Amino acid sequence: MLDASNAPMIQSAVTISLVPEARGGPFVFWGDLPQNCVKASAKGFNAVEIFPRSPDEIDAKELSHLLRDHNLKLAAMGTGAGWVVHKLRLTDPSPGVRARARDFVSSVIDFAAAFGAPTIVGSMQGRWEADVSREQAIEWLREALDSLGLRAHAAGVPLFFEHLNRYETNLANTVAQGLELLAPLRTKNVKLLCDLFHMNIEEEDVAGSLLEAGSTLGHIHFADTNRRAIGYGHLDVRPVATALRRIGYSGFVSAEVLPLPDGDSAASQTMRAFNQFFGGDHSC
Repeated sequence: MLDASNAPMIQSAVTISLVPEARGGPFVFWGDLPQNCVKASAKGFNAVEIFPRSPDEIDAKELSHLLRDHNLKLAAMGTGAGWVVHKLRLTDPSPGVRARARDFVSSVIDFAAAFGAPTIVGSMQGRWEADVSREQAIEWLREALDSLGLRAHAAGVPLFFEHLNRYETNLANTVAQGLELLAPLRTKNVKLLCDLFHMNIEEEDVAGSLLEAGSTLGHIHFADTNRRAIGYGHLDVRPVATALRRIGYSGFVSAEVLPLPDGDSAASQTMRAFNQFFGGDHSC
């Protein structure tokens, strides 16, 4: 076990969705960015992870004031609305749709980078189906990640790629498949986002897979086996926390969970779990 005085600084984050079309999804807080920044700060979170409908719909100056006034960081921004709202995928058979998908992700990268925050590519990866082979879809996805990763690098931030469970994509479901996807990229600026909910479905050993990810790990979605807040399911977090310390992880563990029984309760339970497993690393 690492000496606590030498352990990396792991920090907490909570999700805020600004996408009405995603209502019912695994986000703790919904809408009303000012009010939810107040809540995040009051509950002790270090940062917020924001999922915008479009970066054009967020006032950058207002967000800057909110983060400053409530002593919060921007942990990351999601691109899920690119698929949920605009039906854009980086592996769509249509070249025009793929180009618009890259443009959407690029717009989020540019906005988030101004706050020193990475951007997440998750559901916009799409899937292979119909007349598109898996090999072709993977080639398109790698091309997009290379281009977007280089854009993020130029802006001084990494790009996060989230491997999802088999019910959400058939491209990359595990850490091993994520690493295989990223290995040939020209840029090394694309990091893995590991969601403990997806990992519980797909991995034989969640903690072992985090060790396998190693320095490629960029972000953690802190969710229990039932996609509720940690402690409301049956995930054994102790080996997960140990694995993160062993690889020197110093990013965020972010609550992307269902707001059950309600958002406030899910946030409070997340902070109890965070303090239990990472309390020595918590810096407000």
